[in-house]
Amino acid sequence: MIKLIHECDQLLAELSKFSPNMLYLGPSINDSRLELFEKQIGFELPFDFKYIMAKHNGLSLDGTEVYGLDKDLLGSSLDNVYNFEHVDAANEMPVSFLPFSPDGYGNHYCLDLLASKEGICPIVFWQHDCNYESNDEVERCNDSFINWIKEVMIEWTLEDYNYDGSEK
Repeated sequence: MIKLIHECDQLLAELSKFSPNMLYLGPSINDSRLELFEKQIGFELPFDFKYIMAKHNGLSLDGTEVYGLDKDLLGSSLDNVYNFEHVDAANEMPVSFLPFSPDGYGNHYCLDLLASKEGICPIVFWQHDCNYESNDEVERCNDSFINWIKEVMIEWTLEDYNYDGSEK
């Protein structure tokens, strides 16, 4: 776990290099919300996700968002999005998929909680308008939440922008 903590801290330091005009890092979670959410969904959250969420309850970089967990976030709170996507959506997700980041078109990046091993789990991309016959058909994007942040948030942003927000 020490190695994973170090990777998470390095990742947060890398994110912090971005201009505050591009980056939002939410406040820390200092209560039992994450543990209560785990009980609610019946799955343990991967260590890297839980560690980063405890440090920053929600984050956003140049429009790519990771949901926070707070009643003040209303429909954008992780628990409310989870409930909607598993109960009210026309194409309900498998219960083991935790949607944590929207793409703006009704699709989500999700933690595949059933595939969690040694404190990490793969990331899948759930398309709301696809009728999957099995979970294996859902696109697997990254091996971990850390790697998802590195690629989708940091690398994709750095393709077009510098850390200070200026265009390349």
